[in-house]
Amino acid sequence: MTRELFEHYLRDEARLGAASDGAFTGAAGGAACGDLSRVSLVIDEGRIAKATFDAEGCGATRAATAAVAEMVDGEPVVEAARIGTDEVDEAVGGLTPAKRHAAQLAADALHRALAAAAASDLRLAPGDTRGGSGGRERVLVAMSGGVDSAVAALLERERGAEVLGVTLKLWADPETDGAKACCSPEAVLGARAVAHSLDIPHLTLDLEQEFRRRVVGAFLDGYGAGATPNPCIVCNGEVRIAAMADLAGRLGAERLVTGHYARIVEDGDGPLLAAAADRRKDQSYMLAGLPPAMLPGLRFPLTGLSKPEVREIAARHGLAVAKKPESQDLCFLAGQGKERFLRRHAGLGEREGAVLDRAGHELGRHRGHHNFTVGQRRGIGVSAPEPLYVLATDAAANTVTVGARAELATRRVRIRDAVLHRDGSRVDGVKLRYRATPVAASVAATGAGEHAELAVELAEPFDAASPGQAAVLLCGEAIVGHGTIASGEGPLSK
Repeated sequence: MTRELFEHYLRDEARLGAASDGAFTGAAGGAACGDLSRVSLVIDEGRIAKATFDAEGCGATRAATAAVAEMVDGEPVVEAARIGTDEVDEAVGGLTPAKRHAAQLAADALHRALAAAAASDLRLAPGDTRGGSGGRERVLVAMSGGVDSAVAALLERERGAEVLGVTLKLWADPETDGAKACCSPEAVLGARAVAHSLDIPHLTLDLEQEFRRRVVGAFLDGYGAGATPNPCIVCNGEVRIAAMADLAGRLGAERLVTGHYARIVEDGDGPLLAAAADRRKDQSYMLAGLPPAMLPGLRFPLTGLSKPEVREIAARHGLAVAKKPESQDLCFLAGQGKERFLRRHAGLGEREGAVLDRAGHELGRHRGHHNFTVGQRRGIGVSAPEPLYVLATDAAANTVTVGARAELATRRVRIRDAVLHRDGSRVDGVKLRYRATPVAASVAATGAGEHAELAVELAEPFDAASPGQAAVLLCGEAIVGHGTIASGEGPLSK
């Protein structure tokens, strides 16, 4: 440790004090460790016009927090976003391993203050035009802490763009395994570390309240009503991407870049989403809720790559996440499972009901309709000469109707809350589950726009069109509309 630097910041009172009016404040630490770091930022035209700090606990925390305030005072927001634990440690002359947590607290306090600014409507880049330094295109990359988004950022940087990174904080729950969730506080720290390892400024955008209300709330309501909702469609289409695109504009970025495996195509009437080159990783289904008007501001650098190719790029550049496993759960279910989550957050616990055949005869008992999905085979708990599948659930009666696989097949699916981006006559296919192969189809509707309900006629039978799941309407490989499979009474087949 360089004692002179440490003593300088330990005695520094130039920026010590309460936050100014209109300042964005972040704090880290507290009762658990006995040290508290607090940083406040006044931002004007994308620059930190004034930085103040306060700290409690050991001298190292005081010195590190003072150093952060001095480092960012007068700097552009995007430069302040480059600062991490290593930079703070170096600024105070190097802390001992036992005291290095002080640098981490100060860095976390800074980034929480920046996150508060990111969640506002304030412009965070100088001037009124978009663009990076030195005439380079500036882009904002959505970084989850995984290999896909890290390689997307790397490819954009190699393309010559000025790259900024953002990570969404969507869910914090002590019962969730944060290491497996893409939007947890742990994921934010991991993504920040990846961004800083690539010398990329990093910001956090906290959307937890909106996520709980619009995404998790709809998920809980859907299961309570007997459906099997797909929260990712709503999350991507109405919450995550729009918020990050707005932040991109306020940061002077020309585009939002993500690590999704999807493609943007032109059909003569404007841009549409389409399947990526690697069909095994294609994520266009999960992005189907994005309005086409948003697509010109997006870029998907991984569209022509396979997952093994992405991992090879990451390994070649020495990225620590090159071999990081993929999360298989919904982000808010990670580590606890659907049944436990529904019990904790929706009060959907054990509720005994009848397992019925199509004629209404009772075949057995179950522990709650919400534990079953149309098409499910395992876990029904009824013995029969042939395998049984869930045909329907009834939330009001708390019943589960089962039957042979042949009874699942339908050639007509009703969807609600449908949106058509092109005339209905253009629809020639539909995808009814994320991993399902598209089925040739047509819709009985004309005219683009919103439709309360649409009937989708299938050219061949489809098993287990599950109420609550998304129906993605296709013209070739392009997505021309979407809706939600209706949860109407009885089977959907005709």
